[in-house]
Amino acid sequence: MEKQAKKSTQPLTGWGHVSQTGLRFIWIAIIGFILDQYTKYAVMDSFTLYESVQVLPFFNFTYVHNYGAAFSFLSDAGGWQRYFFTAIAAVVSCVIVWWLYHSPRSQRLLPVAFAFILGGAVGNLYDRLVHGYVIDFLHLYYETYDWPAFNIADSVIFIGAALLILDMFINNDAAPTESKETKEIKND
Repeated sequence: MEKQAKKSTQPLTGWGHVSQTGLRFIWIAIIGFILDQYTKYAVMDSFTLYESVQVLPFFNFTYVHNYGAAFSFLSDAGGWQRYFFTAIAAVVSCVIVWWLYHSPRSQRLLPVAFAFILGGAVGNLYDRLVHGYVIDFLHLYYETYDWPAFNIADSVIFIGAALLILDMFINNDAAPTESKETKEIKND
């Protein structure tokens, strides 16, 4: 006689539940946050503000403070933008954690994408709360073309956004197509 394992009807709690949700990828956010903060503190300890060191003919480490958002958007708005962007990052981070907690185990790429975005959002949120600005230091350029300085958190958010787009292409069946019978019923 083979013993059959009884299936528990009790809902999973604690780490058992976490392993069945998108929160199982929270380690990606934690690593992204740690790398972001480590590199920012290394730059603050090694550079003076606006100091720039060429690494490659198209890439510098340039230490700057960003009081705005991407591309220094609203950086000269008078100070209110700090609270505005802090609130947005806090709300988005909470929504992502909630979504990860409620996402099913069957989803893989989408929670990974959101975990990347969460790590970057929390990294820049931390900067705004602690310093009042975001520390940027990665600077790409080519001849007279100049990309605004950014940081690891921005890069992690970019990776997450790229994975979201990839997920849209891979899982393009999200919008169900109407069956022939449904179309006939609508036409009657």
